[in-house]
Amino acid sequence: MTRLLEVPTELEELRDSPVLRGKGTYRIALLIPLCGAAGLWAPSCISSAQVAVEELNRANGIAGRKVQLVMIDAAMEANISIEETVNDLIETDSIDAIVGMHISSVRQRLSKIVRQRIPYIYTPLYEGGERTDGLFAIGETPQEQLGPSIEHLQNEYRPRSWALIGNDYVWPRTSHNYAKAKLREMAVGLAYEKYLPFGLKSMSRFVEDIARSGAEAVLISLIGQDAVAFNRAFGKAKLHGRMIRLSCALDENGLLACGAKNSQRMFAASSYFGGLPTEENATFKEKYYRVHGDQAPVLNTLGQSTYEGVHFLSGLMQQHEKVWREYSASDVLPVIHRSGRKLSSSNKGARAPIYLARAEGLNFELIKEI
Repeated sequence: MTRLLEVPTELEELRDSPVLRGKGTYRIALLIPLCGAAGLWAPSCISSAQVAVEELNRANGIAGRKVQLVMIDAAMEANISIEETVNDLIETDSIDAIVGMHISSVRQRLSKIVRQRIPYIYTPLYEGGERTDGLFAIGETPQEQLGPSIEHLQNEYRPRSWALIGNDYVWPRTSHNYAKAKLREMAVGLAYEKYLPFGLKSMSRFVEDIARSGAEAVLISLIGQDAVAFNRAFGKAKLHGRMIRLSCALDENGLLACGAKNSQRMFAASSYFGGLPTEENATFKEKYYRVHGDQAPVLNTLGQSTYEGVHFLSGLMQQHEKVWREYSASDVLPVIHRSGRKLSSSNKGARAPIYLARAEGLNFELIKEI
């Protein structure tokens, strides 16, 4: 079993950490939310990244150096300044790269701090359009994930109007702008739109508003515990009888927390699910459970993304060590790397197919590749 590194919470603790004093290691700052609305993703993200680290260290590490993870709380609710922390660690040569699984607003702030000094791999789904040199966003975008999902559900269930609800930051707003364009294209109505701050304890009022709106489908772009709270309130109101739900950020952790009775007629779109029946996922799962045992945190798209992010970093350094500063996600720099997703390589880069799944009890059942 792999033992998790202790997570320093203050900048002074980070400076004094024995992990950061080693000169013969390649130190990756793993930026993940350890508290707040998205904190429920942390165990899976840490565990998945550790599998990649073990694989690399069984070989030649990165650049001939053993790899170590430095966990940093990148939650919006964290009590540290993420910009100050990251800048200080870079300035003191305490980290060699960043793998980040956090919300887009944190990425936008850090992109102005990192400034190509070290590689920055951003792993989750996001709104698209990242063009910062030296920053590589490898997750799916609304055009890949949301558009085909809405089209499929619209054709299958024919809802006359949709409600949109999300947290108040760049990814939900950009995704919903894209969704509204798709709905207009399909001549489908918009009944409701709302953006919420993180950490609201009660979602009942918003569920009631959606019920009164007449919507027959709901796009949920709330993250982590906020999505759980909304879906519990939705289930309690028994609205699933007259509305379908779609989320592009609901993972297996969130599904378990929602509960089976609160997840009826719930759909999720993603490039990865824990039950994905592919060779790539079978290999990843075998390694994951060998490292962490049968009681490991549940596999999901956001956890897998840190596994892939660490391997993407390794491939980037091996294949493009001298030129990575001159490229970004928008350049589609070809990087051969391991993943739990099914990647298709071409001269335009490696992209994973998107799958639509339906919640069945406490599991996601794949419907189709879209």
